[in-house]
Amino acid sequence: MRKLLVIAAALLALASCTEKKVEKEMSIQLYSFRQLIGRPELYQQNHEAVFKAIKEYGYTSVEAASYSNGLFYGVSPEQYKADVEAAGLKSFSSHTNRNLTKEELETGDLTAAIEWWKEAIPAHKAAGMSVVVIPSMRRPTSLAELKVFCNYLNEVGKLFTAEGMLFGYHSHSFEFEKLEDQVVYDFMLENTDPQYVFFQMDVYWAVIGKVSPVFYFNKYPGRFKVLHIKDWKEIGQSGMVGFDAIFKNFDVAGTKAYVVEMEASSYNDMYRTARESAEYLYANDFVKPSYE
Repeated sequence: MRKLLVIAAALLALASCTEKKVEKEMSIQLYSFRQLIGRPELYQQNHEAVFKAIKEYGYTSVEAASYSNGLFYGVSPEQYKADVEAAGLKSFSSHTNRNLTKEELETGDLTAAIEWWKEAIPAHKAAGMSVVVIPSMRRPTSLAELKVFCNYLNEVGKLFTAEGMLFGYHSHSFEFEKLEDQVVYDFMLENTDPQYVFFQMDVYWAVIGKVSPVFYFNKYPGRFKVLHIKDWKEIGQSGMVGFDAIFKNFDVAGTKAYVVEMEASSYNDMYRTARESAEYLYANDFVKPSYE
């Protein structure tokens, strides 16, 4: 009898695990819809339709691209979060920047820049975000300037880490060029602290920069916690990006999440492009499961 009870308990536990809700997690960068919501007045007109469509296509969260003076798309952080959640989405991350001035790069004095971030971080927390990424930088003219920028990333990253948030840098293609005989991207990876800074590799721009994303995953394992999954237009459209190899190497890359972004549309229709990109990722089982 006791043996039967043990077996019954085990079967109940297995059934409970089987019934556990499984969701597919996939974020999208709102820059993809810049022509519809890229300015405050456009956001007010179109955000409900954009967020509704994003949800319908199978995306589960969004990455903002319009932070300015404490506001997102011209509305308060709390209102932005409410707008996103009203559509059944999550406010996951943001592309936010405070460029260093020429003087700051020359002197290494980061005081004003750090103070800017101290004001920006609470706004991002209020917007519900757990990840913030600097989307780009001015092209450095020397390794000395680049080292100052790396110091900047480390110092800002410490602020975010103290708040339980992730902070990263998003690359384009010029970072894979050489500066004073050193590859800029390698220099950045080697002069930033993994405790405070991750790298949001944009896999399409890496390919345009004539490098293999997977090569970098293996050279700097664990540094790529969040990726940008992109093609020139629809995901999979160009045939240039080896998405299968990229997704198979998430573990070595340290990737826990990814954000889809579109630069352009084959149809001059970002809704269709976002939908077809989602369909491609789902069809190829490239959407990571998340167990709740």
